[in-house]
Amino acid sequence: MKTQYQNSFVLIVVLFICAAFAIQKTTPIYFEVPKNWPKPHYDFSKNPITEEGFQLGRHLFYDPIMSRDSTISCASCHLQSTGFTHVDHDLSHGIEGKIGTRNSMALINLAWSKDFLWDGGANHLDVQPLNPITSPVEMDETLEHVVSKLQKSEQYQHLFEAAFGTSKVTGQLTLKALSQFMLMLKSSNSKYDKVMRHEVSFSENEQKGYDLFKINCASCHTEPLFASDKFENNGLSIDVTLNDIGRMKITNKEEDYMRFKVPTLRNIQFTFPYMHDGRFKTLTEVIKHYNSIQKSKGIPKELAEPMRLTDNDRVDLVAFLKTLTDTEFLFDPRFSFPK
Repeated sequence: MKTQYQNSFVLIVVLFICAAFAIQKTTPIYFEVPKNWPKPHYDFSKNPITEEGFQLGRHLFYDPIMSRDSTISCASCHLQSTGFTHVDHDLSHGIEGKIGTRNSMALINLAWSKDFLWDGGANHLDVQPLNPITSPVEMDETLEHVVSKLQKSEQYQHLFEAAFGTSKVTGQLTLKALSQFMLMLKSSNSKYDKVMRHEVSFSENEQKGYDLFKINCASCHTEPLFASDKFENNGLSIDVTLNDIGRMKITNKEEDYMRFKVPTLRNIQFTFPYMHDGRFKTLTEVIKHYNSIQKSKGIPKELAEPMRLTDNDRVDLVAFLKTLTDTEFLFDPRFSFPK
């Protein structure tokens, strides 16, 4: 009798271990913060990244099922080889050829961002996708209908089961999976990074450009992210057709008129066109703008005077900006369309 009880006990323990193993079947991904980088703003404890969650988010990112007519995916406006933005037009294009009101932002190092979109209209990465999904000139869809479509897909049932332990698709899990993919879009291996790690050296032109950058640009585009969570008026005249007033649209504060989020300069060589409305096609045009900026109401003191760079200075500054290109990031197969 004792042996029978012992055998039963052993069987129960084995079944318990097997059940626990079945539940814990996800593969955690360690999110590495580069040395001397600040702590990320994103709270990973509320959405731990796993290989399965990342892959689900990757499928969702590239799937046009996210739009009303299944023609537009997140990747339609955020292409990997161009720093996860688009370069073929100044303003984003949505379903049925509809044209948006802004140039898409590059999706780079989002774990360090507090606010999202040019006007900061989203204050958390987990809700940021709701803006393009529900925009009538982008995906023109509802999260509820996206969930309904995903639930009907046997493939997505399996993907959600693998990522979250349930085949039931929910809006929250859909958004968390997208976040897991976007959080991994980390760019930290450009020539600039290698110089900071003392692996290589700047050329003479690049070093001169770096010195100019620290004097003229670093107050807004802060190293090592080359971005900030600030919203600034950078002296652009308002486009009377778009009539985009920037952050004032969100806060209704007069002082936020024509203030836009300071974007990252990482991979800037490939993320053209530039500015919130894509008005500049080249880095030289951007530098010429700051070189001739006129003091006006709302412009921060750092931009109150033009940079007054010479032609050689402009060449050197562009040479430095190109050192922010991270080809490993731009062509990493883990971020590409899922096979």
